Amino acid sequence: MADPALQLGIVGARGHTGAELIALVAGHPRFELAFVSSRALAGQRVADNVAAYRGDARYVSLEHEQLPTLPADAVVLALPNGHAAACVAAYDAAGVDPVIVDLSADHRFDDGWYYGLPELTRDGHAGQRRISNPGCYATAMQLAIAPMLDVLDGPVQCFGVSGYSGAGTTPSDRNDPDKLRDNLMPYALTGHVHEREVTRRLGHPVEFMPHVAPHFRGITITANLHLSRPFTLDEVQARYHDHYDAEPLVRVVDGDAPWVSRIAGRHHDEIGGFTLSADGRRLVVVATEDNLLKGAATQALQNLNLAFGLPEFSGIVGAAEAAMETT
Repeated sequence: MADPALQLGIVGARGHTGAELIALVAGHPRFELAFVSSRALAGQRVADNVAAYRGDARYVSLEHEQLPTLPADAVVLALPNGHAAACVAAYDAAGVDPVIVDLSADHRFDDGWYYGLPELTRDGHAGQRRISNPGCYATAMQLAIAPMLDVLDGPVQCFGVSGYSGAGTTPSDRNDPDKLRDNLMPYALTGHVHEREVTRRLGHPVEFMPHVAPHFRGITITANLHLSRPFTLDEVQARYHDHYDAEPLVRVVDGDAPWVSRIAGRHHDEIGGFTLSADGRRLVVVATEDNLLKGAATQALQNLNLAFGLPEFSGIVGAAEAAMETT
């Protein structure tokens, strides 16, 4: 007898990440859509907006107080920063307790919420029902830095470049293809929320300088790490392989730095381009990631799978092949 379906609601599904999550759920063996909320798309068929979805669901426009009245085992909040709290408050006031995954930054600094970057925080996942999904840049930065965390000497500098999908769907200079053409647009060069997020999670200062480029999806992080003692390249690579060779969604690339064009549409991070200074005490590492997948939707599905005791990579296309390559 087949296991019963798990009902998943998505709030704020108009954006790029919402569409990617719907596509992932469409191929998942256990999750199915309970409701998909979007004021902008209300009444439209989900299948007309997300090709991978074959069901009959339509987008609905919901007030916060209506959310707890809709049966759902889990709810993903795919809302802009600053909008998640009212949804959570509605569930709390109604005494309804689904698993909630917040894709915004609203709960990443709240110790009452589990911070779900499985490759680094998986051991604490059991029984969690309030899960904060890490930021896209923050995921790539933490994965790039973590294997060297115990030997860092001084702040880590991270130069980041993102495709314009990272700026969301609300029109702005940072997602205007005409303004981005032949351009690289710096923004929030100090105090970016992901700078504060990574500094807090790693317990080590990180200085982050984000930029937007003309491509649609994918981010590159170039991290500059000062080290407390000299290292050889073999030592560095061994540390990264030890950390990640058993992780299906992180691939360590020896040799040339990974390219952002090769990560688009893929579920894993790539880390490589390891380069040491002549004295062995400065390391440069490059990480690439699809900001809409491992940077958001794929990671949300990892967190949902873990929350319900399912295989962590269930429904994540390509994870099985990646796992085979690491064995």
